[in-house]
Amino acid sequence: MNEPGKLRLDKWLWAARFFKTRSLAKAAIEGGKVHLDGQRVKVSKEVAVGDRLQIRQGFDQREVVVEALSDQRRGAPEAQQLYSETEASIAKRESEAAARKAAGGMIDRPAHRPTKKQRRQIHRFKEQPGD
Repeated sequence: MNEPGKLRLDKWLWAARFFKTRSLAKAAIEGGKVHLDGQRVKVSKEVAVGDRLQIRQGFDQREVVVEALSDQRRGAPEAQQLYSETEASIAKRESEAAARKAAGGMIDRPAHRPTKKQRRQIHRFKEQPGD
């Protein structure tokens, strides 16, 4: 099947709990969200201990080093032992999260949802032909 010390990338990402299902891991790899040593890879690419992965999930980008291999999905504490995130990646992720949190206060949100009458007025206003 596969050499000892190697495992398919999609299986490893699933076992390390980066993605809830293997099909989500596959979609992320095919979408270019996962890079191995800076290069786009295919789903069947085999990872080995010591490989460096860049994984993008939503706003976050992680850079992790493969520490161990497992094709079985276990609890989160065991899954976290399969990889180690680089210090630079942790610092960058935390600073970006703080910046997003600080910018979140700048968005003006309504205090409450519009009533049914207000929604009708909004729809009428939007459907009016331009002057």
